[in-house]
Amino acid sequence: MAEADAKLAKVQLAIEQFKMIKGALIPVLHEVQDIYGYLPEHVLKVVATELNLPLSEIYGVASFYHFFSFTPKGENVIHLCMGTACYIKGAQAVLDRLSTELKVPVQGTTEDNKFTLEATRCLGACGLAPVMTIGEKVHGRLIPNAIPKILNEYK
Repeated sequence: MAEADAKLAKVQLAIEQFKMIKGALIPVLHEVQDIYGYLPEHVLKVVATELNLPLSEIYGVASFYHFFSFTPKGENVIHLCMGTACYIKGAQAVLDRLSTELKVPVQGTTEDNKFTLEATRCLGACGLAPVMTIGEKVHGRLIPNAIPKILNEYK
């Protein structure tokens, strides 16, 4: 319970920091996601009350931006590019292999919360196609058979 209270106290500080600024909602949502790893409903209700905004407006803003998540993510978030260059060079086969190895669908999180698999649009590394990031690390020129070895680096 102490950890939950500490997190909520951090949210309250963020709200106080941004409350008087026009457009405070997005920076507050970023803080909430940094603190919790996602946007929990009970915290969004606190944000709505403190910023005097309808909860529906908060959900509207948060669901518009891909960065925000309403569900917890794994320790290692995998972003596999499905943009044109990556797709043409075999990203779908890599995605299928990732899904099989992790035993999760796209947008899914493994049972042990180690990995979340996300298909994204362009990562801006077309020369490395197909490409994925795991956290901050970029893995390029991927082939399906390389996936088990890459995943083992993070286990």
